[in-house]
Amino acid sequence: MSDQSQAVQNERTEKMSEAMIEKLRTVPILSSLKEDELLCLDEVQEIHIHPGDIIARQGEAAHFFWILLEGELRLVQKLADGNEATLANIPAGSAFGEVPLLANIPNIANLQAVAPSHLLQFGEEQFWHLMTSCPDVRKAILGNMANRFLKLQGATVQQEKMASLGTLAAGLMHELNNPGAAARRAASQLRENLMRMHELSAKFSKTAMTAEQKECMFDLQERALSSKPQAVMNSLEQSDAEEALAEWMEAANLPNAWKMAPTLVSAGLNSTQLECARTQFPGETFSDALSWLDALVSSMQLVGTIEESIGRVSDLVMAVKSYAYEGKGKLQSVDINNSIHATLVILGHKLREKEVTLEKDLTPDLPLLHSECSGLNQIWTNLLDNAIDAIPQRGRISIRTWAEKTLSAGKDQTYLCIRISDNGSGIPLESQTQIFDTFYTTKPVGVGTGLGLGIVHRIVEQYGGTIHFTSMPGDTEFVVRLPANT
Repeated sequence: MSDQSQAVQNERTEKMSEAMIEKLRTVPILSSLKEDELLCLDEVQEIHIHPGDIIARQGEAAHFFWILLEGELRLVQKLADGNEATLANIPAGSAFGEVPLLANIPNIANLQAVAPSHLLQFGEEQFWHLMTSCPDVRKAILGNMANRFLKLQGATVQQEKMASLGTLAAGLMHELNNPGAAARRAASQLRENLMRMHELSAKFSKTAMTAEQKECMFDLQERALSSKPQAVMNSLEQSDAEEALAEWMEAANLPNAWKMAPTLVSAGLNSTQLECARTQFPGETFSDALSWLDALVSSMQLVGTIEESIGRVSDLVMAVKSYAYEGKGKLQSVDINNSIHATLVILGHKLREKEVTLEKDLTPDLPLLHSECSGLNQIWTNLLDNAIDAIPQRGRISIRTWAEKTLSAGKDQTYLCIRISDNGSGIPLESQTQIFDTFYTTKPVGVGTGLGLGIVHRIVEQYGGTIHFTSMPGDTEFVVRLPANT
């Protein structure tokens, strides 16, 4: 060591007490440093804070690096709903604050004292002096930063996953509630119809029916239950047909004419076909005959509603199964179109709430994706969820899939291409170079962690693919290209 260096060391030694050096040795990342290496930490500011004091605020630029000698702190993150979540408690002996300084990112949470605390505080200038002039301290800080960054990223990724799980679970409940409620209403009304048919059948059984009456009712029943689909009418045609039939029934003094008309018209029946009933069933029996026919047609329609509702539930279960079990570390053949469809089913409630116009152009003969990678559905979930958030009410989202063949390493390679575009507000120009960076987000504090597109980029790279985007107000487009065999 030179005389000049020795002089500097002696000067610093006088400035740092033995008691302070002993306290620094209790800090795990500094415990292995020699005394002359610890002297790099001289001229540091000592601060004492009280419980509840905040020394760094969420969303603000980072300015300090700290070593906590005594006490306890905690990282508290404010959420979008106004609540707070504790990310971590920081015990005595911890060194922290290096991650936002080195990564040049804002504080992700408030740093708040839990107990009376004694800290060493390094300003930015002092911190960078340590990093450039004290190699052993720099090594300790960088090692600590790497461990802290991994832990913080893991915790935040887990938080993002839980938030996504909550969103998907809420969406699934919305999706299941609609067909469930429809099936329940249909079953209740079907029970009423069956009771009405039972009462009318009992009434008919007490009166001898002529051959003509039986033939008329049989013909009407056959027509109503015919498997041949009825011609589809537009709204105006159907309204006119219902009005004409209701007026015809009212002229025959039938009660509930306007209630029965839509059901009978939906079965393809009109006044001409019902004329036999008016001829063969005089007086009150005409009303009973059409009421029985109305209950029969309505019951068949309700059975169809129940079947459709149960089918919808089954589709949801299959979509969730496809979403949850896609890619589990083994070679799989995945249909990209089905993968996107499963994600659209899960996000269906958000699409309907915003009245989104969804345009799909999915190539029917798209080759299968063969890969051992996982997380494919997370790509579509994040891209589509961002698009839904970005577009206005009644906005537009477009999805297109196609295949491309390119020459790679002397052989043909097939790429599966997926384009997701929207007419939302777009990505600000100043943010476009950073949107795939971990923790970067353009959303308000507490709304987004900035992990969504970072995760998308990482998953796409795992598949050996690429993702590119273009964005301007009213037109944002993401294109994902994945090799068919990875």
